[in-house]
Amino acid sequence: MKLNAVALKEGYTWIRQGIWLFKQNPLGFLMLVFMYVFSAQLAVIVPVIGVFAVLLLTPTLSVGFMTACRQAIQKERIRPSVYIVALQSGSLVRRRVLQLGLVYAGLILTMSFFLSLLVDFEVLMPLMTSDKPITPEAIRQLYWVLFFGALLYIPVAMLMWFSPILVAWADMSVPQALFSSCLACWTNKGAFFLYLVIWSAVLVAIPLTVGMIFDALDLGQLASYIIAPISMAGLTVMHCSFYATWKACFTEDEVILV
Repeated sequence: MKLNAVALKEGYTWIRQGIWLFKQNPLGFLMLVFMYVFSAQLAVIVPVIGVFAVLLLTPTLSVGFMTACRQAIQKERIRPSVYIVALQSGSLVRRRVLQLGLVYAGLILTMSFFLSLLVDFEVLMPLMTSDKPITPEAIRQLYWVLFFGALLYIPVAMLMWFSPILVAWADMSVPQALFSSCLACWTNKGAFFLYLVIWSAVLVAIPLTVGMIFDALDLGQLASYIIAPISMAGLTVMHCSFYATWKACFTEDEVILV
């Protein structure tokens, strides 16, 4: 396993490769993302335990989706059971990937605690309930949540971006995988910056703009029917592009994307 340094323009190339990979089995990938979103929404209904379960299993599901990417390249059928492939890979991998889940859950909970110190969530309640008018202060606090949340999540993302795959495919220990993931992201920070800027525009800025246009035309209800499928497809392509980041940042003996 070799760590590679890539040029800034690779951030755009990863997205192109994600689109190529998505085209290999669009229905299979859409099924996996829909399953994850639907299951996560059901899980969070259960207070505390549901959220913890989602966080704990996130590295496991990440390995599953990356395995599905391999299968798509090899023209194999993608099945829902691919999500538990890491738990079926032997006791060592299973233990390590679940340990990563505990680390991820701890990091997210710590991040949430610090975020609560920086933002007044009580002011945001009007945005989540319909019984109170939305105030300018609530909108301002929402922007602070998005800003500080993104800022605090960057180190978490760097630690967790590659670590599940390094544990499952490169036989690394949890500390070694976390360090290697962080090092890979930092080494290629320029490419990752471009990559994240593009995805932010695609998944956040564009849907918000479309929604504002439809609201201005008094067609707000119609907007959701257009934005939802586009956002789902974009989210799926983004997940496929994760595999491209792996292939670019680490060298292993396997099929290379073209």
